[in-house]
Amino acid sequence: MTPWEIKGREFGNCNCAYGCPCQFNALPTHGDCRGLAVFDIEKGHHGTTRLDGLKAAGIFRWPGPIHEGKGEGVHVIDKRATAEQHEALRRILRGEDTEPGATVFQIFASTCDTLHEPIIADIDLELDIEARTARARIDGVLEMRGAPIVNPITGAEHRVRIEQPNGFEFAAAEIGRGWSTTQGPVSYELADTYGQFAHIHLCHTGMVR
Repeated sequence: MTPWEIKGREFGNCNCAYGCPCQFNALPTHGDCRGLAVFDIEKGHHGTTRLDGLKAAGIFRWPGPIHEGKGEGVHVIDKRATAEQHEALRRILRGEDTEPGATVFQIFASTCDTLHEPIIADIDLELDIEARTARARIDGVLEMRGAPIVNPITGAEHRVRIEQPNGFEFAAAEIGRGWSTTQGPVSYELADTYGQFAHIHLCHTGMVR
């Protein structure tokens, strides 16, 4: 196993209601799960290969709860990555150098019957975690938008967080809502559903605390 560590930010969107029951070990809102995330790496490495400044994404769907498996997924790797960086990101995203159950990457990959070959593309991401706003675009692959939850009576922005001290993805996430359209092997549309905006700090043994 090659040691790795990444520190960065992510915007994720899934088809569940705003709270996302999965965060509480409950069943998904509509029975199935469709979710995607785009993230940037502020600092990172895989062995001796530096990953600073790169971006990646993952698009997934499962016919039921994630833990029941039978999922399908595809990763997107930054076009700017060198051959060594591409292979490093591919191994991280597929959980190949990660302890079982330690990170969201390993769990998602292990619950997929089908993982399509990674897409190589330019990844545009604008993300403000505190403001709960995001925009992401990968030509021919996905478009995403994130915004705060709004009080239906007053119109004021509603702020709520989820904290997971023992989680496998983030220690704390700002919760909002999102809209996504994906194309390609894993395609669907999401509208005004759960969105999360978070700092991530992960390594081959799990979340860095």
